[in-house]
Amino acid sequence: MRHGKKINHLGRTHSHRKALLSNMAASLIMHKRINTTLAKAKALRKYVEPILTRGKDDTTHSRRTVFSYLQDKDAVTELFREVAPKIADRPGGYTRIIKLENRPGDNAEMCMMELVDFNLIYGGEGKASAAPAKKATRRSGGAKKKATEGAYEAAEPKAAAKKPAAAKKPKADAGEEAPKKAAKKKKTDE
Repeated sequence: MRHGKKINHLGRTHSHRKALLSNMAASLIMHKRINTTLAKAKALRKYVEPILTRGKDDTTHSRRTVFSYLQDKDAVTELFREVAPKIADRPGGYTRIIKLENRPGDNAEMCMMELVDFNLIYGGEGKASAAPAKKATRRSGGAKKKATEGAYEAAEPKAAAKKPAAAKKPKADAGEEAPKKAAKKKKTDE
């Protein structure tokens, strides 16, 4: 039985596997798309997605942490300058695996792994501009409350803008409102 055995060792020692995933992650960040076997891509997804999440926070500590995984200064710079701003709104799922034909030599399952926000075919750029608003997360009610409060605040200026247009009445009506206000003041004073 294979209880608790989640790691695919990929037929390599620990140090060889670590170097392999580090190099593949750096290549994915630099080139935005790589072709590899399906097993390596699935192992790489678990390795690179936390690194991309760490890249959203541009601090010295996060840069050093990412460098300890990638061991490539150019890849770290690319991650924090170009990749991180594009994935800032995405709450996860930064990579996509697309299966390709099997490799002719050994019939291994091949795939193309890419960063989701950098694919123009599937709507990386066009889809972002066509999206009307940022979708709220489902994790807590706090985000929904803030969104609804913002909606009410946004609606108030529109209502205020409509009131002056609706408040324009003939001068005769304005003269009738003045005695009513004076009568209300007398009642409150008494």
